[in-house]
Amino acid sequence: MKKVAIIMGSESDRETVNASLPYYEYFGIPVDVRVMSAHRNPGAVQSFVSQAAQNGYGVIVGCAGMAAHLPGVIASFTTLPVIGVPLDGSALSGVDALYSIVQMPAGVPVGCMAVGKAGARNAAVYAAQILALDDEEIRKKLAAFKKEGCKL
Repeated sequence: MKKVAIIMGSESDRETVNASLPYYEYFGIPVDVRVMSAHRNPGAVQSFVSQAAQNGYGVIVGCAGMAAHLPGVIASFTTLPVIGVPLDGSALSGVDALYSIVQMPAGVPVGCMAVGKAGARNAAVYAAQILALDDEEIRKKLAAFKKEGCKL
């Protein structure tokens, strides 16, 4: 089974990321949460992301606030699907992060979710939908999740 990597730019993002973890558990998807910044340690991001596919990851979720370069930097080093979660980390309440993630240049796609915890939770569901393309168990759990009203 493929894993999901969640990369957040700062330890202060953990509360938002933690809101998504029950969803990965529900779908039975192994998840690895890491703190790496596109600004403070871009080499670590590049190293981890460029080896993610061969290390068993199927999707990478990048969570970042303010300028929110992290999801785009992740996408530049992998062919895996990248999901961006904009976080509320500035006076602009996450709108700046949202714009940063959705304004990716052609050829560097990043799927963008809503700002904050709802976005983190939706990233988990979207990751499950991507992985379900090759995993019958996740497909069954997604069907049950939808039937139960999409709530945990």
